[in-house]
Amino acid sequence: MVLDLVVIGTAITLGPLHNSAFILLLSARSGVRLGLAFLLSWLANLVAVIAVVVLLTGGQPPVRHSTPSTAAIAAKLAIGLGLVLYGAHRRRRPPRPHGPPRWAARIDNASWVTAAGVAWLLQPWGLVGAGAATALKANLSTAGDWLALAGYCLLATLSLIVMEMYAVWAPAAANSRLNALRNWLGRHQEQLIITLSLLAGLWLMAVSIYQLVT
Repeated sequence: MVLDLVVIGTAITLGPLHNSAFILLLSARSGVRLGLAFLLSWLANLVAVIAVVVLLTGGQPPVRHSTPSTAAIAAKLAIGLGLVLYGAHRRRRPPRPHGPPRWAARIDNASWVTAAGVAWLLQPWGLVGAGAATALKANLSTAGDWLALAGYCLLATLSLIVMEMYAVWAPAAANSRLNALRNWLGRHQEQLIITLSLLAGLWLMAVSIYQLVT
């Protein structure tokens, strides 16, 4: 479970779309506050999904090869296959170039509600679903599994935490360097999306197939 959560959390935190949007929010007049609203909404979404899983299982993992256990593995397999197909599709037929999102033009007047809503919209729900399916294995009677789930949520938020802290501690340097990072992400967005989709999808498929046949 821990290795799966590390892979999924890393794929989530490296996603270019939400990182670019977050940097754009940080460049606004109230950028630090907007960034904090985005970050907290992002983290709250992850925690809420894990909390629902824990409530459903009662903190005890389903018996191996039982119907709930098999269903969770099958869900991960389906998500992995979907990610691979999505990555392959974008590689063959990249989307047409488009300008910045409409809300970007009103960034200086954005509210914390808008920032929190953007975080919810940009969450990679397929990967979040894979994380939820993995969290079904958590046994909350052990401290290690509590730490694994908490670490997953923090890892999936790590890029946002680092950029928010950078903007607080060194605003002048952060503004120029983070905007340079956003430009780089914009130029390499397709490659990053395709690579992350294929790698995460292949990992989920391989692990799920192994768990189903053993």
